[in-house]
Amino acid sequence: MNNKSKKPAQSAETVIEIENLHVAFGDNEVLKGVDLSLQRGENLVVLGRSGTGKSVLIKVIVGLLKPDSGRVVVLGQDVVDSNTTELDQLRLKVGFSFQNSALYDSMTVRENLEFPLVRNVRNLSRAEIDRAVEEALDDVGLKQAINQMPSELSGGQRKRIGIARTLMLKPEIMLYDEPTAGLDPITCTDINNLINDVQERRGASSIIITHDLTCAKEVGDRVAMLFDGQFQRQGTFDEVFATDDKRVQQFYHYNFTE
Repeated sequence: MNNKSKKPAQSAETVIEIENLHVAFGDNEVLKGVDLSLQRGENLVVLGRSGTGKSVLIKVIVGLLKPDSGRVVVLGQDVVDSNTTELDQLRLKVGFSFQNSALYDSMTVRENLEFPLVRNVRNLSRAEIDRAVEEALDDVGLKQAINQMPSELSGGQRKRIGIARTLMLKPEIMLYDEPTAGLDPITCTDINNLINDVQERRGASSIIITHDLTCAKEVGDRVAMLFDGQFQRQGTFDEVFATDDKRVQQFYHYNFTE
């Protein structure tokens, strides 16, 4: 099993900077002063149990949810103070891979991949669109599925096509929401390898939201563990779990066995 316990050389450039982030829903304070940064070219895994605020965090990053307080800067842009037009432009640079793949069932794979490109990039020729679709499908190893419908694909294939569609606009940052949820172990390994390939071939900076420790170990250059509304542990996978903290140990033993 691959273990990315040794961090690769990364740029000193920070592409996401979060400071003292607070988010509450009524009396339920979900994020309680979160600090987090993402460096260019880095795979950062955010770990935590269900309901700890992992998905809330990435919604704040892309401006889908406004925090109660705190600072969120993405690619040099202050997300909290951005207007709708500014956020729409920023989202073109940030790819969001949804947990359920979010494919349009009435469209072929080709049409699903064309959709974000045709919608957001004008004056492309048919040849340019075809080339972009084939390149994205080649990146995920599914060129043969180009004319299939989503209903004809396995869960793992749909997940890979969802990632391919996210890659169509060549985002600088990738956000993965539970990328291995509901998949068998072999398909999980395929998805983990794909996340690493996107990092290496596209140079993407990524945040991977998960509670899957195998995924965290295989793709994370750095791991941040969310407990009680704050990041309690950060470092490589091995560094995060080298602790006597019972909460961390319980999470490890419940989810993962060497």
